[in-house]
Amino acid sequence: MASLGRKITGGKYHARRKRKKYEIPGIPRIVKLREKKFKLIRGLGGNKRKVLLSDNTANITIKGKAKKVKILNVLETPSNRFWARQNILVKGAIIETEAGKAKITNHPSQEGAVNAVIIEAK
Repeated sequence: MASLGRKITGGKYHARRKRKKYEIPGIPRIVKLREKKFKLIRGLGGNKRKVLLSDNTANITIKGKAKKVKILNVLETPSNRFWARQNILVKGAIIETEAGKAKITNHPSQEGAVNAVIIEAK
C-alpha cells in the first residue's frame, strides 16, 4: 500500500498552486479573564477590526435591557472543559457576573466585546 500523499508508483503529488492570502487560516486568539486588552488588525479591503485579547466586563441583556457588568469567574465551557479552569472566554461559556449567571452569545475574540444573556439572576 502506498504512503499517504503519494501515488501508487511511489511518486509525490505536487501542489498545483500555493494558498492565496485569504485562504491562509488566522491566528487563534484566546480571550482571557483579565483587564481589557485589545488589538487592531487589518481586514480585507484595508478595514480595521478590533480583536479582544482579554476582558473583565460583559454586556448583559436582562429582560431586554443591556447592562455592563463585571465578570467574576468562568464556571463552565461546553466546547472544552479545560478552558473553564483557565478562565478563557468563548461563545457558549457560562460565566459568573455581579448580576448572576450568564451565557456568552458572541465570539469575543472576533468582535472586541463580550456579550451575554442572563440565565440565573442573583
